[in-house]
Amino acid sequence: MIKAIAVDMDGTFLNSNKTYDEHRFDKIFQQLKAQNIKFIAASGNQYAKLKSIFGERDMFFVAENGAVIYEGDTLYDYQAFDRDFYQEIINYLNVEREINNLIVCGLNSAYILKDNTDTFKKDAHFYYRELEEIDSFQDLPEDEYVKIALNINRASHPTLDEDLSTKFSENLKLVSSGRDSIDLIIPGMTKGSALERLLKHWHIDAEDLMAFGDANNDLDMLQLAKHSYVMANSEDETLFEIANNVAPSHDEQGVLTTIENQVLQPLNYS
Repeated sequence: MIKAIAVDMDGTFLNSNKTYDEHRFDKIFQQLKAQNIKFIAASGNQYAKLKSIFGERDMFFVAENGAVIYEGDTLYDYQAFDRDFYQEIINYLNVEREINNLIVCGLNSAYILKDNTDTFKKDAHFYYRELEEIDSFQDLPEDEYVKIALNINRASHPTLDEDLSTKFSENLKLVSSGRDSIDLIIPGMTKGSALERLLKHWHIDAEDLMAFGDANNDLDMLQLAKHSYVMANSEDETLFEIANNVAPSHDEQGVLTTIENQVLQPLNYS
């Protein structure tokens, strides 16, 4: 019996235009709520971005790849990096590797450099509703830092993944949120681990969890859920081996269709 549903955003719940059928979802959401089925947006995105997508709905938000959890407007749980260690990573990327296109993700806001290109700033503002431009990454504002996001050309940085893993060993985890997008997160602070904490709080078994994803940062979430769905549009072959089911693509509203067919119709017919 499905008691909770967790969905990734980009490439999963949202279509190629970064939108979704709000009217259709609202009908589904009301039915889920009536059946006391939890709905969780689980994403690498910032909480403020997720809130802008769903509005004032009584639901849970797993943001920043699992480091931050909100219940509606209320901060439920978060885990931040050690500040000195975080600064060491930033200095390595920004100073030693000369990478300026970083999004430094705090609990209160995300931060980019004032001298970043307009194109980069536009993309950053799209994904991060709470975003400040600062003069230097060596003088970070007072905040709790939960993630580093970067989009790199692996042709120009072919060994960056390996170099980061070697230099920072077990204290840093790299996950891909699609193509050349990399999130640097706290080991163990993933979507799957966040969902485990929520399920434990709700006294719900993983056997009663449905989850949808399309990228590497969804892997442990799909491993956790008995009712796991990889999106047909996914480019990650590993997920097709991990997930128990395949959902129609995000451009076919695969998440909504699957929920209607696999969760709501059985309830209506019983």
